[in-house]
Amino acid sequence: MFQGAAQLNLDGKGRLAIPARYRDRLLNSCAGNLVLTADADGCLLVYPEPEWLPIRDKLIRMSSLNPKIRALQRRLIGYAEEVVMDGAGRVLVSPVLRGYAALDKSVMLVGQGNKFELWDGAKWQAQQEADLSFMSGELPAELEGFSL
Repeated sequence: MFQGAAQLNLDGKGRLAIPARYRDRLLNSCAGNLVLTADADGCLLVYPEPEWLPIRDKLIRMSSLNPKIRALQRRLIGYAEEVVMDGAGRVLVSPVLRGYAALDKSVMLVGQGNKFELWDGAKWQAQQEADLSFMSGELPAELEGFSL
């Protein structure tokens, strides 16, 4: 389970140092094999490979004749890249994925249970402000009765 947010920096080569608190878990669960792919919100999704494979397989089995499914397949499978953590716990984020998510130097790695989101720092702040507007509207039915 990955939770919490970490403000990090990409190095000059586009490498991301995975925070130490996640490294052992990733090494134990997937030997440091991760999959990075594009998300519709303009960030990257970072999956341990065993979490990604069932999603990929399910997407592949869906009909590509439906334009919405095909668009999702193009985004998630088309941008998917396998990476391996190096001995220092870093992964290389390719220029293509850095360009897609507009990642420069300052980034946010945000735990989302079975995966992470990787955001450009400024885009993360804008997303957080946009998410606050959700509180002023009607709640989705799934949140009825939900309490913190």
